[in-house]
Amino acid sequence: MNLNEKTKVLNEALPYIKKYHKKIVIIKLGGRILTDMKHIMDDVALLKHIGMKPIVVHGGGPIINDEMKKAKINPKFINGLRYTDKKTINVVKKVFSKINNGLVKKIKSHKAKSINLKKTIIVKKKDSKLGFVGEITNINKKKITKLLNKDYIPVISPLGIGQGNKEYNINADTVASHMAVKLKAEKLTILTNVNGIIIKGKLQSHVDFNTANREIASGIINTGMVPKVKACMHAVKNKCPKAHLINGLTPHSLLLEIFTDKGIGTEIVYKNGS
Repeated sequence: MNLNEKTKVLNEALPYIKKYHKKIVIIKLGGRILTDMKHIMDDVALLKHIGMKPIVVHGGGPIINDEMKKAKINPKFINGLRYTDKKTINVVKKVFSKINNGLVKKIKSHKAKSINLKKTIIVKKKDSKLGFVGEITNINKKKITKLLNKDYIPVISPLGIGQGNKEYNINADTVASHMAVKLKAEKLTILTNVNGIIIKGKLQSHVDFNTANREIASGIINTGMVPKVKACMHAVKNKCPKAHLINGLTPHSLLLEIFTDKGIGTEIVYKNGS
């Protein structure tokens, strides 16, 4: 890239830098992309250094499955949610702690302040058949805002606190979506291992609610993409201005999505033209 091209890139980014200055953005990551996080944490640190307020929410399903197998525990799912007994919640907590601390360390390597933020999600038991799986009832906005105002990047595991101070497992996409709504975030970006929503062999730059519901019912949007799409829909329905699904395996996809006119991935919108 020559100097003129570099100048064009910077000029293209400028209005977006202005737009998101001091705004909260929720970044959710998990799955396969947790094995190749360096460029993502580079991007997150950059967002902070240019004046945005990123919050990272992570999952870790495949890593949890691996650890459960090592512990001779068979993973069990009910309607897409992990059955979580006492042995399983202990594995979940161990995996999340390791992932979270790793993310914090990578962010700190860029001279940005970061913290493993715990006990901010209040839950009730979702269903006795699921064991220690929580349904979000509240999020400690005051605690998170205080850290953001002190220039920290919070890194949040999808664990909730319920009755008797017990910890519950929660779907990470759901956590990210509720965070976006509670904190009035300007943007929710969910990083996946695919380019976005594909319909009839074509990547969709925008998908509205009617299309999303139709493609979920038809099975075109399936398995792990369903909670991600529903999380984006929940955020948009509750006044989060932007919600995107992008490929976290693409180098610097976060920057490409936020700071370029064309963007990448799929944006979930209430209806076409909105």
